[in-house]
Amino acid sequence: MDGTLIDQTRPIIRCYAEVIESMGYPAPDPETIRRSMGGAMASTMKIFVEEARLEEAGLAFRRRFPEIMFEGLIVLPGALELIEFFHQSGASQSILTNKHGETARAVSVHCGFSSFIKTCVGSGDTKWSKPEPELTRFTLKKLQATPENTILIGDSPTDAATAQRAGLNCFGVATGAHSIDELLEAGVSKAFLDLTRLQAALSEKK
Repeated sequence: MDGTLIDQTRPIIRCYAEVIESMGYPAPDPETIRRSMGGAMASTMKIFVEEARLEEAGLAFRRRFPEIMFEGLIVLPGALELIEFFHQSGASQSILTNKHGETARAVSVHCGFSSFIKTCVGSGDTKWSKPEPELTRFTLKKLQATPENTILIGDSPTDAATAQRAGLNCFGVATGAHSIDELLEAGVSKAFLDLTRLQAALSEKK
């Protein structure tokens, strides 16, 4: 979701900063937060907060974020068009994210994704996080799909690892914090500058 379908960087960085500073820690570096996005929220938080206070920080983040999460949110160019393209082709779709599940579903409704994507699996919906293969298998089961006929589209090395560990093909888009070269190095099979170019490539194969 983040960095692939939407840019929610502004409210995410703001929320991390508010929570971390309110706990008495120094102001976090925004670029460090941005580069860490894609993993579990605790993975980013522990860069700035000591282990013993991670649960406290996570609870504070989840209390605050819903209050500001739509401020500055951007639907990335080509996102809705690509989702509708897959819908019209008859493909089953799911959002698979490390964003908190309830938050991800609220964002999906807000952005219009839920009109075409009925399955949205996020943090807290299971005991797993990306890139753990159990989470991917859980999502595939909900879609009644197999790794062989599934493509994972993502913008980060975490997405590449998620696909690799579950045996999925992965297409990368350089719409988040990582370049095409970084995505290819992480192991995606193909990488594109944006979703529009990805859709164009898929359309040529039809």
